Amino acid sequence: MRITGGNYRGRTIACPKGVIRPAMDRMRESLFSILGDIEDFSFLDLFSGSGCVGIEAASRGASPVVLVEKDFKKKPVVQKNMSFVEEDISLKMMSAEKYMSICSRRFDLIYMDPPFPMGGKIKLIERASAAGILEDDGTLMIHYPSEEKWPDTVGDFRVVDRRSYGRSILLFFRY
Repeated sequence: MRITGGNYRGRTIACPKGVIRPAMDRMRESLFSILGDIEDFSFLDLFSGSGCVGIEAASRGASPVVLVEKDFKKKPVVQKNMSFVEEDISLKMMSAEKYMSICSRRFDLIYMDPPFPMGGKIKLIERASAAGILEDDGTLMIHYPSEEKWPDTVGDFRVVDRRSYGRSILLFFRY
């Protein structure tokens, strides 16, 4: 995998061993094109896997960037992937649910890419809404399989954009 834009464009990102479904280059490029200028936006990457999406955000000027991954076997690869990033970036080794329950800050952008077979994705969005971790004018995004059906509102969030990429969907929520 490669970073598709920004200061680190073209840098290679390693993929950790185990169950992982890295975000496609085309989808990441589209995501950041939709978001536009994210210079100095705070960015939370939940279910970070390789860290690619969060590193891509840092490459495009987001800071601080927080990566959250619960699989400790992925930690060395994610740390290596982050090693060239000069922006404020950190890795939290815990579940997304745990992080949301202890998080004391709000983010401009939140990206969730839970495992496709995982259930309870709508509950994740409800949890983020209840935790108040998104800035009032922020955007929360979730990547999920196209077979799943989603309502137009979840918690205090409403869908403002929906994009299809093969057999996956990227939903954008705002308050």
